[in-house]
Amino acid sequence: MSDSNEKPRNNVYEERVSEAKVVRKIVLYSVIGLAVMTLITIISGYFYFKNALGPVDSGEGETVEVTIPSGSSPSQIGQILEEDGLINNGTIFRYYVRYKNESGFQAGTYDLSTSMTMDELIEELKEGRVMAEPELVFTIPEGRWLEDVATMIANETGHEADDVMEVLNDEEYLEELIGKYSMLTEDILQDEIRYPLEGYLFPARYDFEEEQPEIKTVIEMMLSRNQAIIEQNASAIEESDYSVHEILTLASIIEREAQTSEDRYKISGVLYNRLDKGMRLEVDPTVAYAIGEHRYMTSFNDLNVESPYNTYRNAGIPIGPIANPGEDSIKAALAPEDTNYLFFYARYNGEVIYNETYEAHNRTHQQYRQEWVEAAQDEGEEETETE
Repeated sequence: MSDSNEKPRNNVYEERVSEAKVVRKIVLYSVIGLAVMTLITIISGYFYFKNALGPVDSGEGETVEVTIPSGSSPSQIGQILEEDGLINNGTIFRYYVRYKNESGFQAGTYDLSTSMTMDELIEELKEGRVMAEPELVFTIPEGRWLEDVATMIANETGHEADDVMEVLNDEEYLEELIGKYSMLTEDILQDEIRYPLEGYLFPARYDFEEEQPEIKTVIEMMLSRNQAIIEQNASAIEESDYSVHEILTLASIIEREAQTSEDRYKISGVLYNRLDKGMRLEVDPTVAYAIGEHRYMTSFNDLNVESPYNTYRNAGIPIGPIANPGEDSIKAALAPEDTNYLFFYARYNGEVIYNETYEAHNRTHQQYRQEWVEAAQDEGEEETETE
């Protein structure tokens, strides 16, 4: 009996040993296969990247005339170079420039060769020539509403303000711009947005080679400058809890409220503290924008305006920017000062006073409100204002 029982047990053992060997072989081959595929991917990626950094033409090359507009961002420069056949991939150019922390690209017209490497192209664009003496120069100040910017553009370029606004609100053109600038998203086309490009026309000095540049040329130069600022702060934006559209909205509020760099970062901290606590932002410039009139003071009646821009009625960040912020305000919106303040009061002379409690804020308000009352009376506005 013992012999007959022993044989089946031996057979089962042998079968299990055999199965284990098969499983080990399958695992081994799978690991080897995965390692080979990974190695192939790494090698392929290495040669692809190396090829992308190298010259398009390894021979003598062809000379190509390239124009880099003023305010062009690295992604736009990469796109231009790719379209002109000087590099293989504009996206890799953008990431390579960011990886090497390159900056200082000069606007102008260049004679570049298809035999140049990406590093050589970068150096040439950094050491190149600045544009010729401009025919037209004008400056757009920070914190202006888009309709005011449109009027400034019209006055400087000889176009009609209505024509500028028509281009700025052209839906087909806006869709085209969304495809061209990564900072622009469908957020700007929301139904209740007053002006889609509000907050995106960067305030700065602009130089043009012609006396009357096309409206789209001006708009896209301003958008390009803003895109460049956004790309320079890409890491901070990626780490933020908010989208580019929301950051620009906060920056526009900061721009309208603060006169100094120090106050921009402090006010940003107050806005973040209120958002974190679920409090309404309750900032007067959003009410003025909702009404559509510049105000010295915000009356109690003003607070009743029904608008997604009105931060006294709506919680959270408004539907969109209420002005066009400068670089410092954008940076402040990305790096709020860490404080316990929940309130701030801007005096007529520009000083901003911060408080942690409503009681202290109200005392500040009562102490300095007469300054605004007198200013409002001079402008013929109502005396009654918010607390």
